[in-house]
Amino acid sequence: MILGLKTRSRRVVQDSSFAGIEKSKSDIIKNHAGENEKENCCFWSDLPPELLREVLMRIEESESKWPRRKHVVACAGVCRSWREVMKELVKVPEISGRITFPISVKQPGPRESIFQCFIKRNRDTQTYNLFASLSQALADDGKFLLAARKCRRATCTDYVISLHVNDMQKGRSAYVGKLRSNFLGTKFIVYNVLSHHSEPKMSKSQPTLSKQTYSRVTTGNYPVAHISYELNVLGARGPRRMHCIMDAIPASAIRLGGVGPTQMYFPIASLESHPSFPFFRSKSNYMDKTSSGSSSSKGDGSLILRNKAPRWHEQLQCWCLNFHGRVTVASVKNFQLVASPENGQVGPEHGKVILQFGKVGKDVFTMDYRFPISAFQAFAICLSNFDTKIACE
Repeated sequence: MILGLKTRSRRVVQDSSFAGIEKSKSDIIKNHAGENEKENCCFWSDLPPELLREVLMRIEESESKWPRRKHVVACAGVCRSWREVMKELVKVPEISGRITFPISVKQPGPRESIFQCFIKRNRDTQTYNLFASLSQALADDGKFLLAARKCRRATCTDYVISLHVNDMQKGRSAYVGKLRSNFLGTKFIVYNVLSHHSEPKMSKSQPTLSKQTYSRVTTGNYPVAHISYELNVLGARGPRRMHCIMDAIPASAIRLGGVGPTQMYFPIASLESHPSFPFFRSKSNYMDKTSSGSSSSKGDGSLILRNKAPRWHEQLQCWCLNFHGRVTVASVKNFQLVASPENGQVGPEHGKVILQFGKVGKDVFTMDYRFPISAFQAFAICLSNFDTKIACE
């Protein structure tokens, strides 16, 4: 009996020793794998700067369209040195006419051309997805850019806008802003997202470039645009009349050599451990007015967009606008926005269409925009047009 207990005790000690040896081996293997990963990272980051820049430049030039453009994003995620070079090589949409990184949807569109997109509506889920067109077709597979979900409330309606089609909740890092309407659906405010600090500060850390799990962050909103629809009390025939005040864009942006605000980074939850710098590359008109405490009107000095006047076609018996083949279905939702003249002075820049939206299918709409508004701002303006407006039609 005593012998049996001794044998069992020895077996327990031996088993414990064996488990300790296995744990030590596992730790050694993990440490070795970590060292190999560190060595590989150092190997890629220690490439000669001239060679690295030449290689990445060729990749950026050759992979000019999606889906092959994803290789440019992948290269920017290799290590810090690769990311810094890619940040220099990849130009903003204003210059390149391309959308590459997620932050591109918050940056102004191209100056010399119009960026073609389309919106798909899902009536069952009350969601709207924005895609960049990959071809001249009115609706192809597209490159996903933004998603929005309609949320009805007692006194207003919110459209929550997100970078992720399956994560459209406020307070998440995929959340980029929202659109809010009044009770009648005739007035809207576009809100951009910012950190919880009193001033919009951004971290120097590069925004995530690859697919990730979006975590909760503490954020706030500030208005960047006010949209209003004129009431049609007399029931006059014609399209809806829109009026958009772009609070964050100065009216001088559309002039030759004009500059618009360009957001360079997304806000993060905590900025205490990272140095920060201003939210926009150029100062926002809205921020100037907020900091100075001015009581001037919202449209003072801001870019104002209005409907381009349509013409009545006698043979077709309808209002017509030239969408250059981008719209195929007649709808009261179709519109083109141009810059409103300042002080009655009309220039050639006021004839350019900055945003156009039109119907091409039951739940498919084209959206084309250009400088100085961004894809996010254009998408928010188009979302306001989906609301039913009995008093405006």
